[in-house]
Amino acid sequence: MDQRQLFLRHVAQTSESPLLVEVDRAEGCYIYSPDGKRYLDLISGIGVSNVGHCAPEVVQAVQAQAARYMHTMVYGEFVLTPQVELATLLAEQLGPTLDHVYFVNSGSEAVEGALKLAKKYTGRQEIIAFDNSYHGSTHGALSVTGAPGLKEGFGPFLPGVSFHAFGSHAAIDAIGHETAAVIVEPIQGEAGVRIATRNWLFALRTRCEITGTLLIFDEIQSGFGRTGDLFAFQGYGVVPDILLMAKGMGGGMPIGAFVSRQEVMGVLTHDPVLGHITTFGGHPVNCAASLATLRKILGERLLERVPMLERIIREELAGYEVRGKGLLCAVELGSFERVLSVIARCLAGGVLTDWFLHCNTAVRIAPPLVISESELRAGMKVLADAIRAEA
Repeated sequence: MDQRQLFLRHVAQTSESPLLVEVDRAEGCYIYSPDGKRYLDLISGIGVSNVGHCAPEVVQAVQAQAARYMHTMVYGEFVLTPQVELATLLAEQLGPTLDHVYFVNSGSEAVEGALKLAKKYTGRQEIIAFDNSYHGSTHGALSVTGAPGLKEGFGPFLPGVSFHAFGSHAAIDAIGHETAAVIVEPIQGEAGVRIATRNWLFALRTRCEITGTLLIFDEIQSGFGRTGDLFAFQGYGVVPDILLMAKGMGGGMPIGAFVSRQEVMGVLTHDPVLGHITTFGGHPVNCAASLATLRKILGERLLERVPMLERIIREELAGYEVRGKGLLCAVELGSFERVLSVIARCLAGGVLTDWFLHCNTAVRIAPPLVISESELRAGMKVLADAIRAEA
């Protein structure tokens, strides 16, 4: 049996029609198949490879740390230099109210930790979430995900969760003195890139302060430079109580975090002790990769390029509905059938793209931040040609 046949036989599938792109290696903005075909990656592994595939700095950091030490002890007990340096650099970027970092392995785990933290700190149980949101596939994360179709067959879910329209005043009015937390994506990724207004986020922030509710921003997809700011909240000027991050955090290695202030995070240390634990969260190799990733984003001033790259996307797709901010964009095509056909044409033309979990009528555009102008224009030309061919 060849690799594809073994893949289908022994590797658990998540859809009935996987793309079956066989990967031999990846570098920069490209993925290469064993037969030498090159694919321009316009989705960055769904927002993961923000600094490109196998960025030399990240690879070197992984190799050096793996040779020094890997797993030593459950996270939170030993002083490990990669954790300390990464947490310190993150705190310097985030400000004084987001200076305590709890490292985990993924975005879903960051959501789980944040929900527990909010309930423990406030002593409350009610959570407000939003329609068409996506926060992960673990049970708690799925409980606050606003997509009924993804939940079929997996209930019952956490009690006390209510869903409201994204951007609605009704959501603000629903925040009360029994609400532990509001969890929201400033930019809803899997809804097809829906952007909150600053006024609405400011209203959420104000109401949470009045009621003693913690405001959680899920920036798992929008973080690490994707919008042109290191995190989207910085562009809004609205600071959450808890910030969630993952995906682009590790330069291709699995790592996530939830971040808050010491007063809030401290409740996990007592009553009970070890209020939240993780065996592999904060793994030294992954933290070293994340530190190298963050240093590259900052040191090479990649954020400054993002608005220019967004302009190229909009120029090359002029005449089509493009939603988004920075390098987190969606082009609306109107039907799932058309989206699938465009994706297939792009794949044949050496370009990787995708659709969205809650919006199957749009094509995802989220290339690495390091993509060159010429690479992006070439990718957009393939995409535009594919769209026109399916008109």
